[in-house]
Parts: sequence; structure tokens; C-alpha cells
Amino acid sequence: MAHKEIQKESAPYQKVQTLCVLAPGLLGASVAMACKENRMAERVHIWSRRANSRAKLVDKQWCDEIFDSPKGAAAQADLIVICAPVDYIVPLYKEIGPILKTGAIVTDVGSTKSIICRQAQSIQETGAHFIGAHPMAGSEKTGMDCACADLFKNRPCIIAPLEESNELATQRTVQFWKSLGAITYIKTPEDHDEIVAHVSHLPHLLASSLCKFLDQKPEDWGLLSSMGFKDTTRIAAGDPGLWKAILETNHEEIRRALSEYQDELHRIQSALTNGDLAELFAVLQQGKQFRDRLA
Repeated sequence: MAHKEIQKESAPYQKVQTLCVLAPGLLGASVAMACKENRMAERVHIWSRRANSRAKLVDKQWCDEIFDSPKGAAAQADLIVICAPVDYIVPLYKEIGPILKTGAIVTDVGSTKSIICRQAQSIQETGAHFIGAHPMAGSEKTGMDCACADLFKNRPCIIAPLEESNELATQRTVQFWKSLGAITYIKTPEDHDEIVAHVSHLPHLLASSLCKFLDQKPEDWGLLSSMGFKDTTRIAAGDPGLWKAILETNHEEIRRALSEYQDELHRIQSALTNGDLAELFAVLQQGKQFRDRLA
């Protein structure tokens, strides 16, 4: 599978009759908002597990119909976006699979892909296609109250088909995420998991472990921290339950990333011990150059 940015190569998005969003949290509600605002679907069906969330949806302009079961929401949908935590994605796909329309496309927003995509592919259903996706647009904030229609604009979104995935379904999934404003890339599920272990999962663990470490110090240390510390550790405020499932489903790649990073920390420690200011300056300089390229 080619590993390339395909934002400019895919055809325009084809409007669907019915879009279904399962689990309208930050990402799910943002998908629904963007689809309504950009007129990407005639109707938007939404399922939420919680009754209070379904009650909140009643007055939302981006929701045409609310369902109390995943099957009810997905039954007539042409495109289904599963926005549940990673450990719920495959069970939801398995639940709705038997009632999906032939040719329906199911995508997701999960932060891990290899286990999800391969388990989904093993589920034999009535002509539906599962094409995994991961929009890199999350936040430490959660819930539909934090959602916005432009959440995905100019943000990377990795599409992770398998070699045996339907090519047309893959291209339509790419078109969908691109139409939300995302910059789309195709990677294998395994390559996706290796990448996000380094650029997403490792940083979260570092931020969380640093906060845990400092929580054992005198209380006023936190009160004396600067905005730099708060910026560095912002992502530690993410939902621990959600992150536990992410770590569980990508533990091997995260373990390898941690091992590589430990080597880097040891080099820095050695430079400090030896008074190697040239090495320390090189670390700071290369770090700044990389960060500047991200701006």
C-alpha cells in the first residue's frame, strides 16, 4: 500500500443520503456538525449510549434523528462513523454488521489501527466495507459540548486500509475525511501504530508520568510552575480510561518507542554528567529546529 499524502489526488466527495455517527463525543459531534454545515449528507442519524446525551441532541441542528440503539441508527446509513473508544469500535461494528446496507462504508476515529482493522476485516458481513481512519484532531477535552465544525480543518487524518480492502471504499473514505478539511494520508495499520506510538502515545505517557512524578514533590512546586510546564503537560489532562484502552491496544509499539527514548535520555544524562556542553547544545538546537518545522 502506498504511503503518501493523497489530499490532491482523490475525487470530490459524493454526498450521501444518510450519515450515521455512533457515539457523539468531541470527534463524533464534530463530524456531524461539519457534515451538516457542508451539506455532505441529506440526513444525519446519531446513536448515543447515554440517555442524557440523547436528550441533549434533541435541539441540535446537526442531528436529524436520534436512536437508542446502534442498529437503529445504522440500518439505512450509507456511511457510518464509529467514534467510540478504541475497545468499543469492533464490538459496535460486529453489532451493526448484520443490518448494514450492501456497499455501506464504515470508518472510525480510533487512535490505534492494527488490531481494530484486522478484527473488523475478519467479520464477514453483507457487503459492507470497514476502512479504518484516525483524524489527528483530538484534545484533552471531551464531550459534544466541546465539538466544532472546523475541528478537522488542516489536521492530518490517516486512512489505514488493509491490502485486501475494497479500493473504491478506501477512496470514498479518503474523500469523506478530506471534505471535512483534513489532510489525508494512507498508511498500513501497522505503520500507523508505529507512528502514533512515537508522536502521540509516547508524549502522553511522558506528560502523565512527569505530572505523577511532580505530584510526589512539595505541593507548592506545582503552584510555582510556569506556562511552559502547563503547555508541556496539557495532554496529561486527557481521560485516563480512554488512554488505558489506547495503551492496551498498542502496547508493543509504545514499548519500543519508550525503549528508544530511554536511550536518548541516557545520552542527555551522560552529557550532563560529563559536562559535555556541546552535546547538550546540539540537543537543544536540533529540538528547536524540529519544533520550528511544526509551526
